[in-house]
Amino acid sequence: QIQLEESGGGLVQPGGSLRLSCAASGRTFSEYHMGWFRQAPGKEREFVAAISVSFGTYYTDSVKGRFTIVRDNAKNTGYMQMNSLKPEDRAVYYCAAATGYYRNYECYKYWGQGTQVTVSS
Repeated sequence: QIQLEESGGGLVQPGGSLRLSCAASGRTFSEYHMGWFRQAPGKEREFVAAISVSFGTYYTDSVKGRFTIVRDNAKNTGYMQMNSLKPEDRAVYYCAAATGYYRNYECYKYWGQGTQVTVSS
């Protein structure tokens, strides 16, 4: 139904910044909640941040104050600005779209392919 494609990942030093993008196609992006998740090596996929259709936001504690999630419905694109990156932020980052409750993992049904974020000195 809706297709998502992440971009913006890369290699940064600790303390650096990246801006991830999530471009949506197929259906109106504004009708979906959007979230970012990540999967670090050897770990389960975890929630990072989400933004609802009404622009409410929620962050996992480990990124609060460092990451900012936004959406530009006119461009059918979501973004996550990541500042003060730490080595533990290294992961494949996925954007996802959901209906229902934007903080409920099970509501996220549509996923991008992922983009690699590496934080290393």
